[in-house]
Amino acid sequence: MMILSNDHAYTYNFRKEIIKELIKNDYEVNLVLPYGEKVDLLVEMGCKFHEVKLNRRGKNIFEEIKLLLQYYKIIKKVNPSVVLTYTLKPNLYGSLISRYLKIKHINNITGLGSAFINKGWINNLLLSIYKVSLKKSNFVFCQNSSDLKFLKDNKIISDNAVLIPGSGVNLNDFKFSEMEFDESNQFNFLYIGRIMKDKGIDEYLKAAEKIKKTNKHVQFNVLGYVEPSQKEYFKILEKYSDEKVINYLGYSKNVKEIIKKSHCIIQPSHGGEGISNVLLESGAMGRILIASNIPGCKETIDNNKNGFLFEKKNDNDLSNVIEQILKKKKYELQLMGLNSHNKIKKEFDRKIVVAHYMERINKIT
Repeated sequence: MMILSNDHAYTYNFRKEIIKELIKNDYEVNLVLPYGEKVDLLVEMGCKFHEVKLNRRGKNIFEEIKLLLQYYKIIKKVNPSVVLTYTLKPNLYGSLISRYLKIKHINNITGLGSAFINKGWINNLLLSIYKVSLKKSNFVFCQNSSDLKFLKDNKIISDNAVLIPGSGVNLNDFKFSEMEFDESNQFNFLYIGRIMKDKGIDEYLKAAEKIKKTNKHVQFNVLGYVEPSQKEYFKILEKYSDEKVINYLGYSKNVKEIIKKSHCIIQPSHGGEGISNVLLESGAMGRILIASNIPGCKETIDNNKNGFLFEKKNDNDLSNVIEQILKKKKYELQLMGLNSHNKIKKEFDRKIVVAHYMERINKIT
């Protein structure tokens, strides 16, 4: 068995359960990804590690050819029974090589991303490569129905497609925690994610600025690192922090504790999500959810039950739903948090995703 991924933390945080299940069923698990600190934990679990150099956003043709050749050498040498691929480049290159070597493979479309949302030559090129690379996949997992429809409409996948509930969430790792309020009844909103335009940070900042003008007992926190290609946000965040509009927390490995201290998580993304892991994890912990009304986010929210959806790229609409939250009584807010936990538990338990994988793997091995 071989797993191709683009990041050590992603693989450990979201795929360790399927890895454990594969090892439990006597599969030798070979990991192919760039080295990072979580690789050591995966090796301790029993995995074999093969390092590759991969730039997730790189477009240098020579780097891409080098990555393709690295994949080819490793896959040919190991000759796994099945190759599992996650994220864009492993999906594209891993499938092409597996097809060429006649090795069975299963792809996971973890969100089509901005390259598919923004029309242009890159979009057309990716569609063309996807048509070739996914044509002979044994199964293609899609995380939301919109991505599934898009890939079918563009004749990229057919009857080998399977809809799964995102990456799911480990309910033992992200346990329910009842919301707490301090003596001032301050309400804490939280943005979690990379700081970049496509993730909707501008809408979050503008909405926070508007709300803070009329409500003193509210805090808007921002957690995440600035995308290296969009360094202008360092100054923007500094400005909003100096004006006391937001509290910028930077990057943290202790995300769960920050979620615990929050009451509502806001994900204002413009698109490209599979199923938002931020919303899954925060919802599992019993937090109110606000998100753009886009595929990958809307699946996790039942309007006015566990949160609210708003029109993407519309900071006024985001402000309106924030105001609706702030008008609610404490017991109503706690009920919404409980509704979040129950919805995620019922529909997005990671055990469901693992079961999908094992069922399909058993069919082709």
